[in-house]
Amino acid sequence: MRNIKNNEIYMVRMLLLVVVCIGLLPIQMRAQKNSYIIPGEVWKDTDGNPINAHGGGLLYHDGTYYWYGEYKKGKTILPDWATWECYRTDVTGVGCYSSKDLLNWKFEGIVLPAVKEDPNHDLHPSKVLERPKVIYNKKTGKFVMWAHVESADYSKACAGVAVSDFPNGLFTYLGSFRPNNAMSRDQTVFVDDDGRAYQFYSSENNETMYISLLTDDYLKPSGRFTRNFIKESREAPAVFKHKGKYYMLSSGCTGWDPNVAEIAVADSIMGTWKTIGNPCTGPDADKTFYAQSTYVQPVIGKKNAYIAMFDRWKKKDLEDSRYVWLPVLIKDGAITIPWHEKWDLTVFDKQKKSDKQKK
Repeated sequence: MRNIKNNEIYMVRMLLLVVVCIGLLPIQMRAQKNSYIIPGEVWKDTDGNPINAHGGGLLYHDGTYYWYGEYKKGKTILPDWATWECYRTDVTGVGCYSSKDLLNWKFEGIVLPAVKEDPNHDLHPSKVLERPKVIYNKKTGKFVMWAHVESADYSKACAGVAVSDFPNGLFTYLGSFRPNNAMSRDQTVFVDDDGRAYQFYSSENNETMYISLLTDDYLKPSGRFTRNFIKESREAPAVFKHKGKYYMLSSGCTGWDPNVAEIAVADSIMGTWKTIGNPCTGPDADKTFYAQSTYVQPVIGKKNAYIAMFDRWKKKDLEDSRYVWLPVLIKDGAITIPWHEKWDLTVFDKQKKSDKQKK
């Protein structure tokens, strides 16, 4: 009996030792490390949890990428009063993740949380908070967040602004407004090489895309803006610059359902934009791979390398909406976004090598 009891004590001690050792392992070692981007699949962070950053955008600062997005949690509902498919989850806030390699993302937390105590606040759970984007102002040293802020019935159509001293928050909410006295829904922000910042936003009931120069502190419109793609109903803008030209990726307005992406080009942000067609290629390219654009991120340290970020919305389970990230390939001035089942950043090196061999 004594031997049996001793064996039991030994087994308990060994189990406790194993548990302690596992607990001492870095989180990154416990979670499986990502080696590839796999579009449309569940993408887990370094804790092993699904990344929750929808309608988001990236910021590169001091050697680290930060991914901000809608943190959707809880049941998706369609309100009883809805006259269209305005599926929603309660506002939780804006989530933030950080990464050195664009593959493995650490959860930094909710950097702009919901305000539960005040039902009239823009960030109350009953409202709508979409498409957060963050830019850094070198003059003020502030990180500035712009987002689409809405009432539950989508009648507010405003832009909301928040600021922080740090990329991983917390952000202080400054309030909302209609920039240039015009509706502001799907939106993004872009900082040019000269430090000037611009907001791109769907306006006039989503019929027209506005481009608005911001003030030097990036906190409000300067008053200078242009109206683009009038009556063409474009939304989900994603902007990047390549060899002195500006490119805007966008989608049509079909609610949660996919449609054909378009890319437009301009020699000047505030100049004339020309649509040059659908850049997507491969299976389901005519439906943008059942996804919608949200951001285009340059890959730092690689020439002519950009990542197009899309959301594959699940309108009846928004928390489980997936991310479709794909390489933007540029060849002889033509821009394509080809489908890949899985890929990593070496795709840009292969493209560069292929171009050299053909010359």
